[in-house]
Amino acid sequence: MSTINYCCFPKTRRPPEFIEDLLDIFKNNEPSISTTLLKQNKTLKSDDVLAVLREDLLKSGFEVELGKTKDKKIHRPVFWGENGIPILRYEIDAFHPEWKCGLEIEAARAILGNAIFRDIFQAMVMVEVDYLCIAVSNFYKYKSNSRETISKDYQQTIAIMDTLYSHTRLKMPYDLIIIGY
Repeated sequence: MSTINYCCFPKTRRPPEFIEDLLDIFKNNEPSISTTLLKQNKTLKSDDVLAVLREDLLKSGFEVELGKTKDKKIHRPVFWGENGIPILRYEIDAFHPEWKCGLEIEAARAILGNAIFRDIFQAMVMVEVDYLCIAVSNFYKYKSNSRETISKDYQQTIAIMDTLYSHTRLKMPYDLIIIGY
């Protein structure tokens, strides 16, 4: 049985057709990224997880961040200016142009650093992002007052998105997929 979990929002819509292809990428790399299976004191960083997934993401059609320099990052336009030149762009870990799916991989900062909130906000204004996938750790281990603590990031992210996507005051401009790894 796999430790890779997912949930799609809004819950009133069927998951996208590409969901199994996307999940296969995580499941094929599960032994290397699963926060449930890994018995290590140090949890992987998001860049480490992206590095493990990179080749399979590229094979499936994703454009993927290749490094931290400007020319190796993936940018999605927010606004275009004169002559069709993007004047505001946000970075994203990966983007699949056919599926119109943005992908963000989060680890330590998902809940504790509020990275999921930045991800959902920036994707709201990115052009041609119809789906956002945020991958978060099932469990994030950290020390608090010299005591090992475990944050259940996947469960906490699902609870936050349940509230966001169920509230009547807000209509999100994209469907959301949360993957727990």
